[in-house]
Amino acid sequence: MDLVTHINELRSLLNSHRQAGRRIAVVPTMGNLHSGHIHLVNEAHRHGDVVVCTIFVNPMQFGKNEDLDAYPRTLEQDRQKLAAAGCTVLFAPPVSEIYPDGLEQQTVVSVPKVSERHCGISRPGHFDGVATVVSKLFNLVQPDTALFGLKDYQQFMVITRMVADLCFPIKLIGVETQRESSGLALSSRNGYLTPDEKQRAAVLYQTLLESRVRLQAGDSIDRVEAMARVRLEQVGFQPDYYSVCDALSLEPAQPHDSDLVILAAAWMGTTRLIDNLRVQLSSH
Repeated sequence: MDLVTHINELRSLLNSHRQAGRRIAVVPTMGNLHSGHIHLVNEAHRHGDVVVCTIFVNPMQFGKNEDLDAYPRTLEQDRQKLAAAGCTVLFAPPVSEIYPDGLEQQTVVSVPKVSERHCGISRPGHFDGVATVVSKLFNLVQPDTALFGLKDYQQFMVITRMVADLCFPIKLIGVETQRESSGLALSSRNGYLTPDEKQRAAVLYQTLLESRVRLQAGDSIDRVEAMARVRLEQVGFQPDYYSVCDALSLEPAQPHDSDLVILAAAWMGTTRLIDNLRVQLSSH
């Protein structure tokens, strides 16, 4: 596996693969890799001859009071995991390589509508940071395919809209969330949880499953959302949002909608966790 930290080296290396007719799949990450990330790399082998994983803790998507400095940076362990998974190229640039003139002078990619609710309210500017860095990585790697986990469903929909609007010739693949045996979605932030918090955090996914059953049984959206918030608070969560939405627009679901997603974010102690669940209702 090649470890590359500079843009010119990356472009030269990938051009040689491209000229040899090899298809390129990319898995963008912020490092501190867990088995969910490695699952993405394994899936990428099915879609590309060359698998590129990027590791970049993107300062543009962190707010003023968020955990940029504390975010775990585990490059050597990540490198070993990726090499074992057969990754072809690891691109791990310093911040100065991606934002050479600093964040203040960086062109910003902003995706309207789909980025404005949910985490867009709780984390102002977050999705501008995501869209900007992903568009830069797409331009640098020029992949045929890009794979993202669906744990951050809103992020995937933001990137889907960006790819369509900016005419990137890239096939996006959303990969189902990988979970612990308790149902807790795998996340780098799970490492911040105490054992007790981690056990209680599993109730987030259990609540999503219960909400799906209630919606499919005909319970009202307002009632389902309210009951879910109470359930989360009972085990010590501080809910940020818990919203039943149209699965494509992420607008609040209407009674006639049948393709839904439940988006949830909640604090367990000092750790903010997100999760989601798709819900199909029978057409009215």
